[in-house]
Amino acid sequence: MSRRIETCHFCSRPCYPSKGITFVRNDAKQFRFCRSKCHKNFKMKRNPRKLGWTKAFRRAHGKEMLVDSTLQFAQRRNVPVRYNRDLVAGTLRAMERVEELRKKRERQFYRNRMAGKAARELEADRKLVEENQHLLPPQYRDQAKEVLEGTQDADTIDMELEGVEEEVQTTKQKQAVKAKKKMKLVRGGEPEEMDVDE
Repeated sequence: MSRRIETCHFCSRPCYPSKGITFVRNDAKQFRFCRSKCHKNFKMKRNPRKLGWTKAFRRAHGKEMLVDSTLQFAQRRNVPVRYNRDLVAGTLRAMERVEELRKKRERQFYRNRMAGKAARELEADRKLVEENQHLLPPQYRDQAKEVLEGTQDADTIDMELEGVEEEVQTTKQKQAVKAKKKMKLVRGGEPEEMDVDE
């Protein structure tokens, strides 16, 4: 009996020992499922790449990190190593650090993916108003025409968006400085630079 943490065949979530459902096909191939939802969808022959809550969908639609060195750390290694307390302690520290790096890179990936979303949504809203002006109440039609025809409001909105992007850039720079200071402390630097909140 294996005590390994398997991945769900349908949604790629972790299946912990003694949890979930195991389906064995006639050719002795095993399929692990983390919950009954995944098992039912598998029996209904649904494609996981077409369901928004699965990892396969997220990978196929560019919403998940695909190539990153931190993802290789958790791969199976079948090389038996004699127990060594220092090695185990180092591995546990490395696991924590890798998890921290992975989360940080995922956040950065999300920020890059969402960059410019506000401008795209604004453009889509303008297009919607332009196409459906006849549905607006009469008192709002004049305001809609002013916004669509007048460039002054659009310029002010664009300037506000640029200001928000500049703020994001400055916060990114501050976070980079904080991360460098923390790394110094982790690697054994002098704790004199504890003035992180600037």
